[in-house]
Amino acid sequence: MPKSLPALLIVDMINLFDFEDGRPLAKATLSIAATVRRLRDRFDTQGAPVIYANDNFTHWKGEFRDLVARCAEASSESAAIASTLAPGNDHYHILKPKHSAFLATALPVLLTKLKVRQLVITGITVDSCILATAQDAVSREFELWIPSDAVAAATRSKKQHALAVIGNSLDAVTSPTGKIQGLFPGA
Repeated sequence: MPKSLPALLIVDMINLFDFEDGRPLAKATLSIAATVRRLRDRFDTQGAPVIYANDNFTHWKGEFRDLVARCAEASSESAAIASTLAPGNDHYHILKPKHSAFLATALPVLLTKLKVRQLVITGITVDSCILATAQDAVSREFELWIPSDAVAAATRSKKQHALAVIGNSLDAVTSPTGKIQGLFPGA
């Protein structure tokens, strides 16, 4: 039986950053956007699933595409990130009400239907939403890779601490995108 393809989960990258610590986080997020895009392009080339999991920022009547449009129209890092990472027609998306992409979302069902057992989680914030998502993924027995150069936090120390917890406590791979081997069978 062929090994199933991994899924790329892009967490909270489509964002207006209009909250406390938003400015430093926006700059850190912009610095990883091109890396996340290159990884997304690699998944697209392999025909592997790409899933956007984004906070709805308590806009219970809005859709993900509405958030993408608002960010694209912003005159800041939000627009540059939305331009770099706007989802394609073949990409999946879910809106999440809280930190974890698994909490109160259709993500578990989607991953089951896609027969995914390995997740590559990118995005923001590694010390909050990525960490919560990674913990929930491990409890569901997914293999994890959290590429250190494709996640961000408001400060360097928060990022380093969170990656240490993820690597040590969750036994997830935290190598940068250029170091991972064997992600796609036969590639």
